[in-house]
Amino acid sequence: MSMRFKWVYLALMLLAMLQAACQQGGSDRFIGTDLTGTQFGKPLSLTDHTGKLRSMSDFKGKVVVLFFGYTHCPDVCPTTMSDLKQTMKLLGDKASDVQVLFVTVDPERDTQEVLAQFVPGFDARFIGLRGTVAEVAANLSEYKVYAAKVSEPGKSGYTMDHSAGMYVFDKNGAPRIYLGYGEKPANIAHDLQLLL
Repeated sequence: MSMRFKWVYLALMLLAMLQAACQQGGSDRFIGTDLTGTQFGKPLSLTDHTGKLRSMSDFKGKVVVLFFGYTHCPDVCPTTMSDLKQTMKLLGDKASDVQVLFVTVDPERDTQEVLAQFVPGFDARFIGLRGTVAEVAANLSEYKVYAAKVSEPGKSGYTMDHSAGMYVFDKNGAPRIYLGYGEKPANIAHDLQLLL
């Protein structure tokens, strides 16, 4: 083996080791947007799908996934809830340390009874939250969530145009991650595990 070939071989081995180290280091980083240190969102205080008043402090010691949506949503909301259901399966025993909160952006139609059928239908541990139109609007503003009624001329009823991401809070209730719509369950589980 020539001296030149040995140097090329050694350089390639070092490059491969560096690449592997970088990839390993990357697994300790959030896939979603890191919100660590940000300050937003007053403590949530809404009524759950069983009629109990809930606030973020009720879930201290758990990682909280907060998603704003509505039960009549044709695609985004059921898809996201299904992804969260799959995420819980991927977490296994650790899922008991995660609380998914679904906050309706459509309190006029999403009554307590409607939420009680929709939200636990994905996972019995998931909690649906609602309030008056004013209370929901205040929470949307605090969490920088967009939501607006959309009516089509000549059609009855309406849909809701809304932000589709999820906020993740650590066990102390601090905002840590923003996950965009369509994030894969494996990626969601990866980020939640870093907080667990």
